[in-house]
Amino acid sequence: MKISMPGRVLARGAAVFALALTMATGTTGLLSGPQAHAQPVTDGSLAFSGDEGDWISGGGSYAYSTDAQDKVSVTGSSDNRVISLSVDGANGDWWSLDLAAPEGTTLTPGTYAGATRYPFNEAAQPGLDLSGNGRGCNTLTGSFTITAVEFGPHGYVKELDASFVQHCEGGDPAARGEVHIDNPAPPAELGLGLAVALDGTASTLNGKATLHGTVSCNKPVQVEVAGDVTQVKRQQLIRGSYAVSVECVPGAPVTWTAKAVPTGSVPFQRGDVEVEARATATDPDYERPVTVGETVAVHLIRG
Repeated sequence: MKISMPGRVLARGAAVFALALTMATGTTGLLSGPQAHAQPVTDGSLAFSGDEGDWISGGGSYAYSTDAQDKVSVTGSSDNRVISLSVDGANGDWWSLDLAAPEGTTLTPGTYAGATRYPFNEAAQPGLDLSGNGRGCNTLTGSFTITAVEFGPHGYVKELDASFVQHCEGGDPAARGEVHIDNPAPPAELGLGLAVALDGTASTLNGKATLHGTVSCNKPVQVEVAGDVTQVKRQQLIRGSYAVSVECVPGAPVTWTAKAVPTGSVPFQRGDVEVEARATATDPDYERPVTVGETVAVHLIRG
């Protein structure tokens, strides 16, 4: 929600140049290093105001919060170095705020002086960028202070209390603001289990090897089970691969069955085979692939 705004019309030259630079480089809002997906903020706010002549604020004051039905989302880098906040105001305003520690460090409580525009800041410098509503700095200087910050797995932002000061284009006028985030405890990471049964069949009709086993999970996911089968028979190397998709739900293990097709003209036969198996699923809370695997000896009988 916009609190106040000066009545004059703001020149848009700097914003146009900044947006053109963004389109050319494709870097605004991009987290350097390992990334996590944007998560909705359940309890959060962004408020800032600026001096007369500050390009970003126009000398006005702005305040947004989840309590006021403004949409707030946050993205943290998986190395806990960068936090990016996005606000879609109920009144149509849109803003973003980036706070970045120097490369090789993580965001921790303290003051980060000498910040320049993220993500163009030098490796040894902190990064900062408040922009939105069609306005952005081409260059900036400033600082920010982290009062409290808490991360979960893969860049999940549990808590953030910070304040910032930003000057556009080397000018004296500044925008000053605060951001607060208080999210629930991070969800558990996806856990997968995979088992391959030690028995299978070799078809005398089509030469395929039929395998089976189970998968288990701690949250509902679609699991892709795939792998390779190798058999040595009469000094001949027989190989094939298999893949199957199963719906996994927490609780009892879910069974899977798959057929491995031999790559050559020699069929799989009765006897022992080496089975390499992998189970892969995407964690729905962190949008990250999780893979587990095992290699076992399986005895095939005629089927």
